[in-house]
Amino acid sequence: MTVYTPRRAARVLLVDDTDRVLLFASCDPARPEHRYWLTPGGGLEPGESPAAGAARELAEETGLRLAPAELGEPVWRETIRFPFDGVRYQQEQEFFLVRVPSWEVDTAGFNAVERASVSGHRWWPADELAATTERYYPADLPALLRRVLAARPDAPTPPDAPTPPAGSAGAVPAAGGTPC
Repeated sequence: MTVYTPRRAARVLLVDDTDRVLLFASCDPARPEHRYWLTPGGGLEPGESPAAGAARELAEETGLRLAPAELGEPVWRETIRFPFDGVRYQQEQEFFLVRVPSWEVDTAGFNAVERASVSGHRWWPADELAATTERYYPADLPALLRRVLAARPDAPTPPDAPTPPAGSAGAVPAAGGTPC
């Protein structure tokens, strides 16, 4: 029988004004050949609400600082099972939609695990994501993006959202060590 470690998480669909979603290139340190793209976000701290966790993770992983209330309600929830770094997790996660005109990603807040497993980031159009042979999570991300953006095409941009120059459309290496 497989034993799964329970985990709660919050993730962010960070979408720019051209409907591209920010994803991080990552790998599993226990299986360096297992490479994939994923949204900003991560595990919740004890007692932390999903919105507070999503806001914290967004600040740590991208430099974008928002109050939890600015995230609104989650746009999607799922429960997944996956291995990471030798541990099997059963994760309940909620996704929040955040729109920004543009954003220059700042990964200076990465923790040790993120520095060891994230090699870069890229803003992906949904059609390119659907056409790529690269692995990404969640597996139905292009359909999720289309559904969420159709339901909330004018999702509010958080008040006072900073608008530094747009990040590169191509993959940008992460600062720091060599992942996996």
